[in-house]
Amino acid sequence: MKHILIVEDDAALGDGVRLALQHPELEAVLCRTLAEARAALEGRTFDLAILDVNLPDGSGLDLLRQLRRSSALPVVLLTANDMETDIVTGLESGADDYITKPFSLAVLRARVNAQLRRGGAAGAPADRVDLPPFSFDFGRMEFRKNGVPVDLSKTEQKLLRLLVENRGRTLTRAALVDRVWSGGAEYVDENALSVTVKRLRDKLEDVPSKPRHLRTVYGLGYTWAAEE
Repeated sequence: MKHILIVEDDAALGDGVRLALQHPELEAVLCRTLAEARAALEGRTFDLAILDVNLPDGSGLDLLRQLRRSSALPVVLLTANDMETDIVTGLESGADDYITKPFSLAVLRARVNAQLRRGGAAGAPADRVDLPPFSFDFGRMEFRKNGVPVDLSKTEQKLLRLLVENRGRTLTRAALVDRVWSGGAEYVDENALSVTVKRLRDKLEDVPSKPRHLRTVYGLGYTWAAEE
């Protein structure tokens, strides 16, 4: 059974989305406000969220940023077709996809099913991730390559976790800086990200200058390559 959170204040649209996704193996929970959505997220685990940007009690982008501090929950944004800035901000904040209004419910179903097939992490990501030759246990802070322990700093651990939980998806430099150093210094030079990436590669890659796993997507950011 898959569980989807829908956050949409337009009653007719929200009900339409919920009905369009109705399936014996899928349960959709509809919330009208950010407050309702936060309460739902505290009480259960979801496999995907469909999130409207403009809500009565604030911006859905704020909830997206909050989610991304601790979760790899796949998020599909709903946004007005003339709000390109919302789309850009949403993607940079960690959204997995977006749909502009008005939209076809068939297209929505296809986008949602594509995200669910990717097997994205649910709201409470696993502490242990095995990606041969690596074994990463973020709960115990134990990291191994070919069974050999690898010592990682706290910053390197945070960056690595974001990348492996979103493997196969490009995370922008701006989003990584915001999420790795959130709650820290008021201003972080992006060079700090480049240095952290280099240190991670030096510790994890066989040939750091030609990384197989932690790859650069030129002009955008970085990705942890999906399993081949």
